[in-house]
Formats: sequence, C-alpha cells, structure tokens
Amino acid sequence: MEAVIASFEPRAQKEKPVQATQGVPARKGALRLLMAVLGRGSPLELAIDSSLDGITMANDRALARHLASTVLRWLPDLDALIDSATPKPLPDDARARMVLRIALAGWLKLGTPQHAAVATALPLVEGGPRRLVHGVLGNLMRGEAILPEVPHLPDLFAIRWAMDWGPEVAEAAARSLAEEPATDLTLRDPAETAKWAEALGGVSLLPGHVRVRRHKELGGALTEWPGFAEGAWWVQDVAASLPVRLLGAQAGESVLDLCAAPGGKTLQLAALGAEVTAVDVSEARLERVRENLARTRLSATLVVGDALRWEPGRLFDRILLDAPCSATGIFRRHPDVLHLKGSRDLTPLTLLQAALLRRAAAWLKPGGTLVYATCSLDPREGERVAERVVATLPRTPFAADELPLGLEATADGWLRTLPGMLENEGGMDGFFISRFRKLA
Repeated sequence: MEAVIASFEPRAQKEKPVQATQGVPARKGALRLLMAVLGRGSPLELAIDSSLDGITMANDRALARHLASTVLRWLPDLDALIDSATPKPLPDDARARMVLRIALAGWLKLGTPQHAAVATALPLVEGGPRRLVHGVLGNLMRGEAILPEVPHLPDLFAIRWAMDWGPEVAEAAARSLAEEPATDLTLRDPAETAKWAEALGGVSLLPGHVRVRRHKELGGALTEWPGFAEGAWWVQDVAASLPVRLLGAQAGESVLDLCAAPGGKTLQLAALGAEVTAVDVSEARLERVRENLARTRLSATLVVGDALRWEPGRLFDRILLDAPCSATGIFRRHPDVLHLKGSRDLTPLTLLQAALLRRAAAWLKPGGTLVYATCSLDPREGERVAERVVATLPRTPFAADELPLGLEATADGWLRTLPGMLENEGGMDGFFISRFRKLA
C-alpha cells in the first residue's frame, strides 16, 4: 500500500493546490516509458535507462516499470474504460490518455487506493487536461469500473493467432498476458537443480531449470538472489533453453552460436564444455554476454560481426541460429511487442532469416547438425523459412523421447511452442525450433 501526502476525493470538485505526493516520481517515469513505447516505438527495456534517468529510488524505478508493463498488458481494456467516460475519444498519444491509463492500471490492477490514484495522476497534467483526468477518474470510480478477468489482445494479434493456431491458442495467449510471469533460470550445473530450487523457493520443470515467483524473501533485484553473485544461474525462459538442449552439443565439439546476444544460449553451450564461437552484430550486446561469462566463470570466443558478411575460416560440428525476428513469442514477458510489431512488414526479416540459414549451412562439417530457431509466433518466420532450405539441408526430425516437458513434434518433425502449453505450470514463450543435418 502506497503512502500519500495528499487526499483527493474521486468526484468532480474545484481545483486545489496539489501537494507533494509520494508515488509521483514513479508515475512520471511510467509516463515517460509509455510515451517512448507507444509514441516513439521504442522497446520497453531499451527505454528504461533514458526514461527513468533521475529517478534514484530503486522502488520508484521498479514501480514505474511495473506500471508501464501493466498498462501495456491491459491497454485495449483500459482504453475502453477511458472512452466510456469521455464525450469524444482522446487521441491515442494524448498525454491525458497516457496519464489515465497509468492511474487506472494502478487502481484496478496494483491495488492503489482511489484517492492515491487521483493524487498521483493530477501532477502529471496541467490546465484543462487536469480537469479532464480528474473528471474521468471520478466518473469511473463512482461507477465502480472494473476490468475483465482476462485482458483482450490487440485485435490484429487476436485475429492472426486464431487464424494461424486456432481460437483456443489465442484465448490462452490472452490469459497468459494477465500477469507478470514467473522468472525462469537456467543453471550452470544441472546436477545442482534440487539445491537451487530449494534455495530460491522455486520449482524445476526439467534438469538445469528453476522457475521462481518473486517474493519478499528474495528481494526485489535479481542481483540479490542466492546464486547470482557466484554465477550459478542466468535468466532464460524455459522455451528459450530448448534450442540448445535439442542441438545435442557435446563437450569438446566446435559450436557456432550466431546472433548470440543476449547470450543465454552461449552460456548453455559453454556450460556443456563445448568450444563456442559466439557472433553478434552488436558490440554493446556482446559486452553483456562477456559480463555474464565472467560472472558464471564460463568461456567462449566472442566475435563482433555481421553474419551476412563475416567469414569463420573454418567448419563447425554444430551451429545454432536463433535468428532475428519479430519476437512476438515473448509477449507474456515483454507485452510491448504487441504494440510495436502489429503492422510490421515481415518480408525484410524473413529474407534475412533465410539468408542467415543458408550461410550457416555452408559452415557445417559433413555430418554436422544445425538448429534454426525464432522466438516468433508467426509461421512466416519459422516453418516457412525452414521449408526453404530442406532441399539442400535435410531435416532431422525430433523424436518423442528427446522432447522434454511432454512436448510433441509437429507433423514435419519440428517443434512449435505455443500459448497454452504448460499453462498450469506458468506457461512458456512461443518458439519455433527446427533441426538439420549436413550429409557426409
């Protein structure tokens, strides 16, 4: 419960001087985050440093991000409430609409008291918009407005996913959007799975994995959790760990990890004892991989390079290509993708993915194995791309006994994870994973 040094009744009244109110810095940060995402098209995580600059309190920074994320999860429903209380719709990018979204998300989803929701909203607007915000909040609060039990997906994704995968998958996607998911960790040493599940108060879905619901005992920051400082684990959704698990790399084998950042799969491969070469076009993103390698005391050769132009000068036993994509499969952890990727033309991405896959195939040793994966729920970035190279690089279907978590291969022998899978255990990201083998 947030303490507030001001009280505002949720009904129309004369303007009063707004006193200094606890919680306003977090709302200002959330407003800047939403303006970056919805106004400028910036991914939420990339906007955090600039949007929260000057907010020194860790709790305020965390609350700002949580408020912005909650707004993005419930955006169509929040906007429906706002539109029901205004004589004519506000522009999507209007500051007043942004402030109302934040105030309603705080009140209806985070448990902010009504008077605090109003008090922390009004300092974000001035003049006429302030009266508008005050009036809309008052009307909705007096009317005891509520949000639906399950958020509505943006129309484009609701329709697209129902067409591609069936209405039950689209419905499961909406359900998985309602709350922040648990945090998945991949362990450096799978033999210590039971140890870290107990230490972190989590559960394990398979060896080398722990799923943790954040709670007070662990502290708010991941860096404060047991095992972080000693490099015992790194954050990685369970679905994102599957491409490496299915690549089958062995200790001592040469493995190429293309488009490697943010590095979770590089760490997995290094932990197996493979000789890893990790390539990524972004030096800044590779620096994070380097830091995590140092923290976990693992080793890999990091190369800054464009995989369309870079030449390895050698062949590899195994290659992993987790290709750049629209990333719509990670919407449950990053709801901003639903508001950034909707109308995007995928043609440039699919051409890039196919080109990277063909180049990767040329760097395999005879008999070598290649895994192609994307964290997208769009078959144009998964199944359709993989089909383009089957004629020159035969597929290696996944057998039932090598697929974990009760997952099943598709009719083509590939793996597709979808919303609704593992729902009772907390769900998983959407991935496409295919495997090929170069003929000797």
